[in-house]
Order: sequence, then structure tokens, then C-alpha cells
Amino acid sequence: MLRAGIHPDAWSYNILINCLFKLGKPDEANRIFMVMALSELHPCSATYNIMINGLCKNGYVNNAIMLFRNLQRHRFIPEVMTYNTLINRLSKARRTGTARRILREFKEAGYEPNCITYTTVMKCCFQCRQFDEALEILHEMRSKGYTFDGYAYCTVIAALIKIGRIEEADEIVRLMQHSGIQPDLVSYNTLINLFCRQGRLDDAMKLLGEIEKEGLECDQYTHTIIINGLCKAGNFLGAKQHLIYMNSLGFGYNLVAHNCILHGLGKAGHIDHAMKWFESMEVKDSFTYTIIVHNLCRARRFLCASKIMVLCLNSGFRILRATQRAVIDGLCSIGYTNEVRKLKLKLQVIRLLHD
Repeated sequence: MLRAGIHPDAWSYNILINCLFKLGKPDEANRIFMVMALSELHPCSATYNIMINGLCKNGYVNNAIMLFRNLQRHRFIPEVMTYNTLINRLSKARRTGTARRILREFKEAGYEPNCITYTTVMKCCFQCRQFDEALEILHEMRSKGYTFDGYAYCTVIAALIKIGRIEEADEIVRLMQHSGIQPDLVSYNTLINLFCRQGRLDDAMKLLGEIEKEGLECDQYTHTIIINGLCKAGNFLGAKQHLIYMNSLGFGYNLVAHNCILHGLGKAGHIDHAMKWFESMEVKDSFTYTIIVHNLCRARRFLCASKIMVLCLNSGFRILRATQRAVIDGLCSIGYTNEVRKLKLKLQVIRLLHD
């Protein structure tokens, strides 16, 4: 463009800066920004948003905050999008305190945070296990009369389920239903997960029918939730049948679903069935091996657990150190000191080979 005598405008620079950030070249992006700032062109609000977003995305969160503060000192009035961009990136970097401080400044500047702003900070609080702060934001949103979208509701419900506050999650579900929001697949999956955790499998299965009526297609995650719920209820036959049904839909091999059944069998004390299931699995990962070794220890079958553990580590998979310790302590407890010595030697050799 320059050689052709075409003078770049502000958006030419904006596009180039954005592309450089996306390519992971923040230094180059910053250099172009400085060229732009020193030219006759003046950066616009979109430029600053691109810079703040790009710096945060490339790990330069402090630099993004410094730029934001410099803009304020030069009497540049940030727009709602600028605040949202910074809050979003701070939240993704788990800088909850700073994100909430920017949110307060946002309000003090006379702006009204929108649903996206609140939801972003709320999700960050949940991720950082600051549950009370997240629920405070939720109540503030409701008090201001914001209409939640499905994403906001699902964020809250999923977080409450994760920490075991099922009754509160159930209350949010009722609010969601009364609001008249048309659930998407993510919403349905969240509700199915809640019902399965409550042992309400019939309600969960009804939702599968609703998904089909709405013209949506269940994904692997939907079916895996159902399989896990059936395992928790002790209905392993139903779980296996649902896995077969899932395979018939063309989803292919679902390792997570297989691991759910393996874990359920072991936890219920059906260790022989768990071993058969483990041996029949076409694909295994670190979770598969950890589950079977852990449950063999629970069944006090420490020799078998040690053999599988060595097989796992030799294959390049990892097993939790706590599970390894459980195997060694278990062998010691039944007087197999020679086996413990051999096992420790094997573990040392494996570590040397793979480290």
C-alpha cells in the first residue's frame, strides 16, 4: 500500500495490529500501534479495544491495565466495549479482584453494566471458587431487572451443581423456566446433569424427548451425563444399554462414558465386573488406569493393582502419586515387603526412562 502511494487509514492499522496479536506477535503489534500514535492519524476507541484485548490474550495483562490507565490520564473516556473487553480478559486471567474493581469504576463513570459484563465477572468468581461474590453479582443483576439469557443461567446452575449446592441450583432452574427462555442444547445438558445428580433419572430422560421435539440433536456430552447418572443409581445394565444406543447413533467410541461405567462398577464394589470392563475397553487413558488401580486398592487386591500400575506407567500414562502410594502402603499392610522393594525399583527405572 505504501509503495503504491495508498495512505493507510485508522482501520488499516487496526486490522494489522489485530492480525499481529492473533499471530502471537505482541511486540510487532505494539510497534505498529506506536507508529500509528505518532502519525497524523489518531487511534480510535476500536484501536484501544484491540490493544487491550490483544495484550491480555498474549499474557500481558499488566501492560493492558497500564494502557487503560494512561488512556484515563489523557482524558480519553473509555466506552462500554472497552470496559467489557478489559473485564472479560481479566476474568479469563482469573484476576477477579481487579475485574471487580474495574466493574466498580465502570459504574462510577456513569455507565450501566450490561448482562454480558455481569455474567463475565460472575463466571470468573465461580471459576475462582468465590461463590458468595458470584451470587452477590447474580442478585445485583436481578435487582436491576436484567433479563438473563440461557448462558447466564447455565453458568450459575453448573457452578452450583459443581459445589453441591443442589437446592440453590434447583431454584435457579425454576427462575429460568418462569422467565420463558427457550433452552438451547447447553441449557438442556445442564438441566439433565442437575436431575441426574438429584437421582431424578425419569425427569432427565424426559428432557431427552424434549430435545428431540425442539429439533435439537443430543451430543456426546448429553449421553455421557445420562450414562453417568445411571451408574450412580446402580443401574449398570441401563448404562451399558444406553452406551450401545449411543454407539448406534454414530458417535463412535466414547472413552469418558466407558470410564464412567468403570468407575461406577468399582465404587459399587463390583470389582470383578470392573476388571472385565477394563479388559474389554478398546482405548484407555490415565484416568482409566487410575480408576481401576484405585478400586483394586479399595478391594484390597494390591498385587493386581501394582501390576496394572506398572503396565500403565510403562505405556507412558500417568497415575496420581496418591494412588501409587496407596498401592505401596497396601502391599506393606499385607506383608509383601519383597514386592514393595521390587515395585519401588521398577518405579525408579520408569521415571528415569520417561523423565
